[in-house]
Amino acid sequence: MIPDLPQGPENVRLEKKMNRIAVVLSVVILLLVVMMRRIKFDFGIDFSFLAPFHASLNALTSIVLIFALYFILIGNIQMHKRCIYSALLLSVMFLLSYVLYHFTTVETKYCGEGEIRYLYFFLLISHIVLAAGILPFIFFTFIRGYTGQYDRHRRIARWIWPLWFYVSITGPICYLMLAPCMKP
Repeated sequence: MIPDLPQGPENVRLEKKMNRIAVVLSVVILLLVVMMRRIKFDFGIDFSFLAPFHASLNALTSIVLIFALYFILIGNIQMHKRCIYSALLLSVMFLLSYVLYHFTTVETKYCGEGEIRYLYFFLLISHIVLAAGILPFIFFTFIRGYTGQYDRHRRIARWIWPLWFYVSITGPICYLMLAPCMKP
């Protein structure tokens, strides 16, 4: 069982501390993502096996987010919390895998032609922009729920959940569209 924190001023202090950590984490992650396009490391290991792994993590996140929504809609707060913790854990695992992959592996260029190419780049660009933009808001939404500020949590979650879901589902779609272009 996931305990509820008591309401009060100590939660406001906790929220402020957690918000600062969320901002720092968001900035560090965004800097890593920018750097991974420019810097490559060679550890003597082929990390190309990570591409389907992090696409799978993203797909699992999508499924867990659907369950999180379902449980909150039926009023099962404990299961909702478990799903959100799971989605966060899957997202962290994805992020670690994704960053390692892109720091060590040359990018695959999309090989599709025609209208499917436009769809791929639309999905990819919207995925990247939203992923970068919503990261701190996912943290803030979690923090508001964690610190018992449920009204504030609900207000922001209504906007963040669909965006997080979109990002988590378009990642595997982009991977599947790119997979035929990957070298064996």
